[in-house]
Amino acid sequence: MELPAITLPKVELPFDIPVLWHPVVDHFVIALPVLILLLELINLVMRKKAISGTSFFLIFLTVLAAVGAYFTGLVDGKEAYPALNEAAKEALGEHKLLGTYLMLASVVVLLFKLLSMLTDKSIIRAMYVLILIIFVAGIFEQGEDGGKLVYKHGLNVEQVKVLDDELFDVKEELEEAIEELEGMKASEEAEKTEAIETDSTQAEEKTAVETTPVETTPVETTPVETTPESVKTEVKEEVEPLQVEGMPEEMVQPEIATH
Repeated sequence: MELPAITLPKVELPFDIPVLWHPVVDHFVIALPVLILLLELINLVMRKKAISGTSFFLIFLTVLAAVGAYFTGLVDGKEAYPALNEAAKEALGEHKLLGTYLMLASVVVLLFKLLSMLTDKSIIRAMYVLILIIFVAGIFEQGEDGGKLVYKHGLNVEQVKVLDDELFDVKEELEEAIEELEGMKASEEAEKTEAIETDSTQAEEKTAVETTPVETTPVETTPVETTPESVKTEVKEEVEPLQVEGMPEEMVQPEIATH
């Protein structure tokens, strides 16, 4: 059964409560109600005022111990809270809530004890004993939950805190390594993508070069200058055939008389 949430006004104490006093005070809160219940059961038969007075005094001490357990629990819980996981934080919240109810219940037990002493009515005495039994059962439940917080979740255990800090450091290093690895993978993928795009671009350029038709530049041919016919005729007319003078005929030399 889940108890309704309850919040008490914040009280500023004139002194500081040392850490780890909560387990010391808890022993009194657990032991005293059990002793009180035993005395009351005995007093149902013996009906001794001395036993009743002793029980009242012990209940008063129980109220003081419950208040002390509440405040020391706040200090220890605040100290251990940052190092706890979600399950431990939830268990600590439930432990605090039940402790708050038990502290208020201790005052109720004290009031009913006082009424039973003043009126001496059986109905009041029966209600007081019933409330006392419920209070003791709640104390046992609270003690079990407190043990789980220590032995299961490592509440305020120094070695557990040291190991938790080391585990936290290892987790941080692992996260950094994972981030670095992911960055390297992303960089490699980017390089591969860039290389693939470069190869694709080069292939496209090569294909474009191979498929582009070669443009042949037309050779300008110089037209052969043709000499007009009129010019040819004039040149022919101007050029006259050369007259070659023939060799003179052999001259007949006169015969000279010889003696």
